[in-house]
Amino acid sequence: MNYAEIKHCDIANGVGVRTTLFVSGCRLHCPDCFNEVAWDFSAGKPFDDAVADAIIESLEPGYISGLSVLGGEPMEPENQQGLVGFLERVRDRFDRRGPGAKTIWMYSGHTWEQLAPGGAWNLGDVTDRILDTLDVLVDGPFIKAEHDITLRFRGSKNQRLIDVPATLESGAGIVEWVDDPVFSTHSLED
Repeated sequence: MNYAEIKHCDIANGVGVRTTLFVSGCRLHCPDCFNEVAWDFSAGKPFDDAVADAIIESLEPGYISGLSVLGGEPMEPENQQGLVGFLERVRDRFDRRGPGAKTIWMYSGHTWEQLAPGGAWNLGDVTDRILDTLDVLVDGPFIKAEHDITLRFRGSKNQRLIDVPATLESGAGIVEWVDDPVFSTHSLED
């Protein structure tokens, strides 16, 4: 697997200050994609143990809220194989709650229904293991006709912010991630 970019101190792709990994490779080719350069699977540099170790180290400071993974498309089969062990390392190192907790967010052009067990893009054990590491999945392709600059952490209205642990636990449908009330109720007039 290759990666196109790593951003440190990113505040656009999840809550708080984050390290963001942009993997290379995407077959979806959404019109007006913001990261077309990452469609090519060979773009960027190889994602190796040294890169993984550096990302984990970048997550150590208390002011870092977590890791976000975008693309390209992280859920392409080749990228799932390259990410699963890394994401499990991050989850093993950083709890979801308590002191030193970090969250893992992933953005995919595939929908939850496609990625969940039994879905067309679920590769079985590998996909299930990735989903088990995630706190939030932002799902669905970018659709220009649905573009809305007022949306937090997503580009188009069709995209959902899914609370992955709650959704997996419920077994009865998607549980949407609930934004921090400070941000969701604050308006520009305040």
